[in-house]
Amino acid sequence: MSRSKTVITTEDLRRLKVLLASEFAQAIGRKEYLTRLEQKLCDAKVVCSTEVLPNVVTMNSTFRLRELRTDDVHTYTLVYPEEACIAEGKLSVLTPLGSEILGHCSDEEIVCRVLDREDRRRIEAVSFQPERMGAMNM
Repeated sequence: MSRSKTVITTEDLRRLKVLLASEFAQAIGRKEYLTRLEQKLCDAKVVCSTEVLPNVVTMNSTFRLRELRTDDVHTYTLVYPEEACIAEGKLSVLTPLGSEILGHCSDEEIVCRVLDREDRRRIEAVSFQPERMGAMNM
């Protein structure tokens, strides 16, 4: 599995930094996952919203994700925590899976570590990306 550099839009970076600094995030997120997301943002390639490739998972993107162990496929939208509802397929960026997927492209495999378990998943496709539709401030 080749791992490309995480791509983050300038607007997503700005909003995520504000979120991570908030008391809200500190109250609902586990410190280790928040720290991992902060590091990911620091290491990311930052691009303008108009320059992001259409197959990159940005905030508010909808994508299909295949769990490689079970071959199950689910559709999710990556959202800010106040909008999260897993029953509706709205995955919070503050979850281990949500933060791992952020900035990756379709056809990339990711490894999501939760406690002592690792799950391998592949992003099958990005079916909606706000930047592609001109909705930069979702």
